[in-house]
Amino acid sequence: MTRLCRDCLDLQPVGTAEGACERCGGHRMLSHPELGELGIAHIDCDAFYASIEKRDRPELRDRPVVVGGGRRGVVAAACYIARLYGVRSAMPMFKALQACPDAVVIKPDMAKYQDVGRAIRQRMLALTPLVEPLSIDEAYLDLQGTEIVHGGPPALSLARLALEIERDFGLTVSVGLSGNKFLAKIASDLDKPRGFAVIGRAEAQDFLADKPVSLIWGVGKALARRLERDGIRRIADLLPTPETELVARYGAMGRRLYRFARGEDNRRVEPNAPTKSISAETTFNEDLSEAADLERALWPLCETVARRLRRQGLLGISVTLKLKTADFRQFTRSHRLSAPTYLAEIIFRAGREMVRANADGRRFRLIGIGLSDFKREEEADQLSLLDADVLRQHRLEDAMAQVREKSGSAAIQRGRSLLANDRRKPTA
Repeated sequence: MTRLCRDCLDLQPVGTAEGACERCGGHRMLSHPELGELGIAHIDCDAFYASIEKRDRPELRDRPVVVGGGRRGVVAAACYIARLYGVRSAMPMFKALQACPDAVVIKPDMAKYQDVGRAIRQRMLALTPLVEPLSIDEAYLDLQGTEIVHGGPPALSLARLALEIERDFGLTVSVGLSGNKFLAKIASDLDKPRGFAVIGRAEAQDFLADKPVSLIWGVGKALARRLERDGIRRIADLLPTPETELVARYGAMGRRLYRFARGEDNRRVEPNAPTKSISAETTFNEDLSEAADLERALWPLCETVARRLRRQGLLGISVTLKLKTADFRQFTRSHRLSAPTYLAEIIFRAGREMVRANADGRRFRLIGIGLSDFKREEEADQLSLLDADVLRQHRLEDAMAQVREKSGSAAIQRGRSLLANDRRKPTA
């Protein structure tokens, strides 16, 4: 068995010395019986948005930083200092400021974050083509079989990558290493920030036993409550139940419960995992209740979704409306189109009907719209273009897209956009 120094990247036999690295004196030593065998990793940038802002504004280094919308928005990211006060991602901003009144609030700069995320992704791809992004700042990597190419086990390659990201981007990452995706994701959360944790195959079941069942991917609040009613609170509580019985009770999810409880996960790292949905949402500065006001807020979101669809060459057929009430109750409504589309107008019409059906006097603080069930543009059923109205919308939006590509997004707008801009703008 060997141990790895995460500071100088030296591999040393275990037992030759205790404590600090023999070579550099560093104390970030990593050892595990399966360290040289495991090759599935999960890498997660630490407090990504907030860390970028602190990097670019060194005077904020020791200050609590929160990235998010206005007072009625939500927290997109919080640095680790802010987290000590209880601030968390997706927390309403007013609650975050109650918990941490001295927090420095910074509006998100998504273009900057995406540029950094793409650059880090390229570093991952230099190690292996098997990179499965989960978001802008995290991904799975399959490094199995790369030992000869990189001159050492995957653990060494990952430690080297972490140091390169710190040196070249001024950011830290946390790494989880295991034999499958489920365990690698859990491992990356064990030692944040700037961590590197390993969960081996031999220890997996014992490690998981006393953990809450909600740790299993896919177990949300509703399923966790149902499992608790059935006497299942810890992962160990799943072990006595046969797989067939879990499937009978919980459907396809029962199979996952059975296997993950034993540390088993046969999902591959999928480098080209298809996009499942594209959406946009906004939180209002003031609650809205009238359908007309909600529709005005909806239109720019439809344009955003359409623009993203067009860039990826996708058309979707399922439109989903998201609404959150003033008391933070969230619900969704869905509508299936007669044909796949990327047109903002078609998305808006479907969303407008759902808005009108649900604008019943309740006050809403957030609205969102999304499209799913995708086809590639070249795979779409062109029969929809025989509809004169749809054909006219295609020509109009294609022409507007060309103008915007040359002259910027504000170069040409529809009248509905101008009406939407007449209101006080919602927070992003």
